[in-house]
Amino acid sequence: MLVYPTKANLRRVALAQRRALAPTEVARRSNQLCKQLFRYFPVGEWHWLHVFLPLLAKREPDTWLIIRQLWADMPAVRLAAPVAQPDDALLKHYELTPTTALVRSRWDILEPAPDPATEVLPPQLDAVLVPLLACDQNGNRVGYGGGFYDRFLTQCRPDALFIGLSVLDEAPVAAIVDVLPTDVPLHACIMPGGVWNFR
Repeated sequence: MLVYPTKANLRRVALAQRRALAPTEVARRSNQLCKQLFRYFPVGEWHWLHVFLPLLAKREPDTWLIIRQLWADMPAVRLAAPVAQPDDALLKHYELTPTTALVRSRWDILEPAPDPATEVLPPQLDAVLVPLLACDQNGNRVGYGGGFYDRFLTQCRPDALFIGLSVLDEAPVAAIVDVLPTDVPLHACIMPGGVWNFR
């Protein structure tokens, strides 16, 4: 356990733990995350779900399992995916369908090809699946440090659900010591071994 759980320390440890996972283990854990999302959350009641597309080289959760299950079993739930805007460090969001053209970003992440006709605004979203490296018992999260998601989540409705996804099974630390006023906490975090509810 970290004696001094700063974001930098938690990020360093979590990245090392993820690098140590074999791709087959990431796939197994991603399947557990998918099952728990559909078991414990009212996915079928949502009109719009925001989902990040995984950077598998960094052992991120394979959200394509969730996406394909929704396309197959809950086509009424519409999906939005992010596109990073490098000039101003913001995200824009576009509908993701089986026919959406995808392009690779400068971070080697697949993103929807920007099309103004398919842009989705944050207030439309009922729930957001949020990438993370670690979190604490208050729902504060550690990401890669760019602040993209904190800025995005402030634009969502007050009743939107923010749900973290982690392939690591480390329990949330008691408290991250350097939380900022601009940090937006999660409502829940899904891990392979269970779901943590924060609010």
